[in-house]
Amino acid sequence: MSKTTPGGDLPKLQEVKGHSEERFLGSDVFDRTRHTLPPPRRGGTITEEAREVDVYHQCDVAVIGGGPAGCAAAWAAAKAGADVTLVERYNCLGGLSTGGLVMWIDRMTDWQGNHVIQGFAREFIERMPPEAVARPPREDWGNQDPLKVNYWQNRTTAFHGIVQWAPTLDPERMKLNNQEMLLAAGVRIVFHAWAARPIVEEGVAKGVVFESKAGRQALLAKVVVDTSGDGDMFARAGAAFDTDIEEGDVHHSMNTAWVAGGVDMNRWINWKTLYPEQLRALIERGREELGFFQTPYVTWRPDIAMWLGPRQSGLSALDVDDMTEVEIRCHRLMEGHTRFFREHAPGFENAYSLQSASQLGVRHTRRLAGVSRIERKDWPTGGARPDEVGISPSISPKFPVVSVPYGSLVPRALDGMLAAGRHVSCDANSHGFMREIPQCWLTGHAAGVGAAVAANRGEQPRAVDVDEVRAVLRSQGAHLSDDAGVAKARGEAESVPAE
Repeated sequence: MSKTTPGGDLPKLQEVKGHSEERFLGSDVFDRTRHTLPPPRRGGTITEEAREVDVYHQCDVAVIGGGPAGCAAAWAAAKAGADVTLVERYNCLGGLSTGGLVMWIDRMTDWQGNHVIQGFAREFIERMPPEAVARPPREDWGNQDPLKVNYWQNRTTAFHGIVQWAPTLDPERMKLNNQEMLLAAGVRIVFHAWAARPIVEEGVAKGVVFESKAGRQALLAKVVVDTSGDGDMFARAGAAFDTDIEEGDVHHSMNTAWVAGGVDMNRWINWKTLYPEQLRALIERGREELGFFQTPYVTWRPDIAMWLGPRQSGLSALDVDDMTEVEIRCHRLMEGHTRFFREHAPGFENAYSLQSASQLGVRHTRRLAGVSRIERKDWPTGGARPDEVGISPSISPKFPVVSVPYGSLVPRALDGMLAAGRHVSCDANSHGFMREIPQCWLTGHAAGVGAAVAANRGEQPRAVDVDEVRAVLRSQGAHLSDDAGVAKARGEAESVPAE
């Protein structure tokens, strides 16, 4: 049977196998074989006329990027007494969790069911209305009952046979929730503005220059927090960074998500559970017809399904041509999947394409080379770092929780700037979980507090008293290693031999 993808054949696939502590999500991914559009006719340079740039605003803390990390950073800094301005290039807040339709919020509990990522994360979810959240009840966190595990595993919130606190949220309510939390905290929000370059004087960041409909303007700040996701500000300021990836790893690929309405996800889940052979046949037929095939994820509603889209390896989110290619491929597959499921999959007889994500799903571009970093070699020990500002769940019950150091947010040489979100200082393996939304909330919260303390005291972010940062984090609801539940979990994990 011939492929029916509109606009021509898709590039070939490479299969990624393996499911381990180092690679815990396997998938087919596209390789970089060709582009739909011909390459642009590059060559030569032009000279831009020198000009003065008007100052838009002066503040204590400038947060660049309104994704999960940026929202947490702006909220935390404002709550800590700083005058905060957040610059966001889209028309909403939340980044990949909203504009990217990545509405599944990964684990915030350890393997014993302790809620370890709190602070901004907890307040954010508690502010969501019940009808906008699909979640396991509190009493089930850490539960290993096979029936409950099977139920929640089909709803993306049970792993390694353990139910986790990993809710799925309505992205539109998340947009509003982010916005209202920041406005209530006193944050100045600037939508439709793209930070073009940092303002750096003698190795110290002093603000950013951004572009908008009003043209080119400057935002001056005592501290800049780079939450762009790609490290755009610290890279352009000259800070060192890492770009190493594992070729073909889905954690270092791109995709565009989409959702379909008019479905019956409960019927779909029951069918694929009861008839695995028919499911395998459906998948094989989908691969044959579409070139790439993916089954849907549940959302916060049983009548809406989500696809994360084809994970495409070997393409860079720092290359506009590569980004365009990803979008083209995903838009074609969105329509193909919706039609295929409507024709062949139980529960999808009335399905229709509802929305494709307005933001590209980027997992990795740059990672800060920080004062310190989170590394794979430290997973088995689980020890608390001296400058710990947060704790992340580990990727396997074999490992205790992971201590996140303040130094992973601080550039090695550049002053006046902190970094938070998926580009914090870590190795390629640790990046697989440090890029997730809860971890971005965690590092954003810590960076916001660190920036506020620095601005309030007239110090550089690297020079602040980390104990003061930790105290403010605790006052804002964050949990650290001396929390009783965390300490217990760390001890239990240490009793299990690690690989």
